[in-house]
Amino acid sequence: MVAARRLLVADDHPLISNGIQLAVHSRIPDIAIDTTTTIAGARALIAAHGGYDLVLLDFRLPDARGFSGFFELQQDLGNRPIAIISASDDTALVAAARAVGASGFLSKADSLDALVGAVGALLAGERVFPPVDSGALDSLQRRLATLSVSQRRVLVALVEGRLNKQIAGDLNVTEATVKAHLTAIFRKIGVQNRVQAILTMQPLLNPQHSL
Repeated sequence: MVAARRLLVADDHPLISNGIQLAVHSRIPDIAIDTTTTIAGARALIAAHGGYDLVLLDFRLPDARGFSGFFELQQDLGNRPIAIISASDDTALVAAARAVGASGFLSKADSLDALVGAVGALLAGERVFPPVDSGALDSLQRRLATLSVSQRRVLVALVEGRLNKQIAGDLNVTEATVKAHLTAIFRKIGVQNRVQAILTMQPLLNPQHSL
């Protein structure tokens, strides 16, 4: 017997979450759907179920900053697809989501039929993004792709202005580990120090939008 596919919807807007559940079940009745409103809840569900075939992740959750939640789930899920869902379809944010390795970007302004169609495409292994001109973000994407997931999480925290001690506490590692990650990060993205890293990556990792 083939195991049912599983979808996780991580969104703190009940109308959006419930609407997606109902619409997806109407088109893909054999899929199991779980919901949560936080990154912590998503990580607990991933641990309980051993992963998901697809995660729809609201860009703005109460316990996430920028793409920090995305990287946490990416570390738990490995290569399983994560699509960002947002109330905004700003081109810079779409390009950033593509650059950090999301499998898709869905707008909450789209119809439920369009969202369900996108879910079907993502489950089939396709990437789903609205057309944007990513421009200079292409080179940043290539550099970011060379970082490990742990290094990406350290870089996100750095861009947010966190000190080494704070980053170590957030990630439950030693300060020495953080310093080793930073040395590798600076080399891989082609900068000399934390100030240059922040200036280079802030437009990508910490887009300032009200979503």
